[in-house]
Amino acid sequence: MILIKNGKVINPEGKEGKLDILIKDNKIVEIKENIKEKNARIIDAAGKIIVPGLIDMHTHIREPGREDKETISQTCFAAARGGFTTICAMPNTDPPIDRPGTVRFIREKASHAEADINVLTIGAITKSRKGEELSEISELKEAGVVGLSDDGDCVMNSLVMRRAFEYAKMFSLPIIDHCEDKNLSNNGVMNEGYFSTILGLRGIPNAAESDMVYRDISLAKMTDGRIHITHISAKESVDLVRNAKKKKIKVTADVTPHHLVLTEEVVKTFDSNTKMNPPLRSKEDQKALFEALSDGTIDVIATDHAPHSREEKDEDFKSAPFGIVGLETCLALILSEIVGKKIITLKDAIAKLTCNPAKILGLNKGVIKDGADADIAIIDPYMKWKIGLEDLAGPSKNSPFIGREVIGRVIITIAKGKIVFSL
Repeated sequence: MILIKNGKVINPEGKEGKLDILIKDNKIVEIKENIKEKNARIIDAAGKIIVPGLIDMHTHIREPGREDKETISQTCFAAARGGFTTICAMPNTDPPIDRPGTVRFIREKASHAEADINVLTIGAITKSRKGEELSEISELKEAGVVGLSDDGDCVMNSLVMRRAFEYAKMFSLPIIDHCEDKNLSNNGVMNEGYFSTILGLRGIPNAAESDMVYRDISLAKMTDGRIHITHISAKESVDLVRNAKKKKIKVTADVTPHHLVLTEEVVKTFDSNTKMNPPLRSKEDQKALFEALSDGTIDVIATDHAPHSREEKDEDFKSAPFGIVGLETCLALILSEIVGKKIITLKDAIAKLTCNPAKILGLNKGVIKDGADADIAIIDPYMKWKIGLEDLAGPSKNSPFIGREVIGRVIITIAKGKIVFSL
């Protein structure tokens, strides 16, 4: 048994305040003031905040296929360091998650990870993520996938995407949508605009994203399907999602910490750790993201954790792969740069990292209550620290935030009733 005492519980969909939490047999069995239990291991959380375990809807694992970048076990530990007790593995593994065997492989590997967190899978919309033929969605659902995506690629064929919505609806699965018109992005490497011009780098226009957001919201409306726009970045996309919500179309969206904290200007350094897809956008786009986060247009904050080897990221900017690691740094960036600057409240930020993704994915998680799974993060909201290479758990260290001073840090993560990380 574990008894957490003296902390402040922030729990968007449950009891809040100075409460004790008793954990037994992987479940929360009691939450109230002044719990007494002689046989429990006591964690004194005085001066700390206690939140439901964080849920990441968008994690790129590299196993199977690229274990040199990061194994599933290393991803789980990175997640635990960041307070994440549930992660959703995106399907761009090698082989991709387009068949039940790959789902089972990932589940088996995760069950043996030292940090035993919940690893869920997102199945590929199409076979081999080629955008041509639908995966066997019924088999993927039976194997346990919680959503469908071809993330990293967009399903360019509109008829195939329509069928994907229709089948996904039959199995109550959301389409987690990477929106990118490849014809418009045209092998670009950063946001199209002033900075791409002066840097001599091929740009990716906002329309490459927003045109596909428009198409897929239209298909969701046509089929009465559920669409989740992932890593939204452009002002025009935000406007489309906001208007669709007003029309009661079943659309949700997430944003990454890096799109909230950074803009295209940082690419001036030619640091390949500032290269991501969608690219870092303009200050105007960043402002639109802030407004959408505040008014509820954006439902979720997701990491888009994407490990790459040092050798790959040491290539020139044009050749280096897209993506950065993000599980370990997400919460601290949000606390420092979003909550700290009063863009949203702490409670709202926690909701976007816990109960909101749980609802979208249909998970019985994201809340601290009697009988709930004992997935909990304990945070020191006042701890100041500088992000260092040693703070990144895996072999890949591709982060533009190395050396950045932040405030707020996870000190203990509990998953399935066990301490999986302690600072």
